[in-house]
Amino acid sequence: MKLDGIFLKSLVVNSLKVPIFANSLRNASHLRYYIMAKVCDITGKRPRVGNNVSHANNKTKRRFYPNLHKKTFYVPEEDAWITLKVCTKALKTINKNGITAVLRKAQENGMIVIR
Repeated sequence: MKLDGIFLKSLVVNSLKVPIFANSLRNASHLRYYIMAKVCDITGKRPRVGNNVSHANNKTKRRFYPNLHKKTFYVPEEDAWITLKVCTKALKTINKNGITAVLRKAQENGMIVIR
């Protein structure tokens, strides 16, 4: 498995597709401006929409955000560190199955692309 080509789904910036490389987030501060989505890199969890309901049963729109953390993982097969934005469910999965197996499964699901 080759990690120097791992990148998250491409962002569209000025009508150009810009790949956001997971292992280059630490060094590329100019890319941090575009990485604003609250989406888990492994599971794809996104904010959901719901209502705040008052005692008088008034409903106002709100968002339920996933519990995301920016973590750096070491992949011993490639001797490389990668930085991912992951939810707590993905962290538990990584602890159980290992980062290599989780990255392969995320690639099969289309969440990350490995060249």
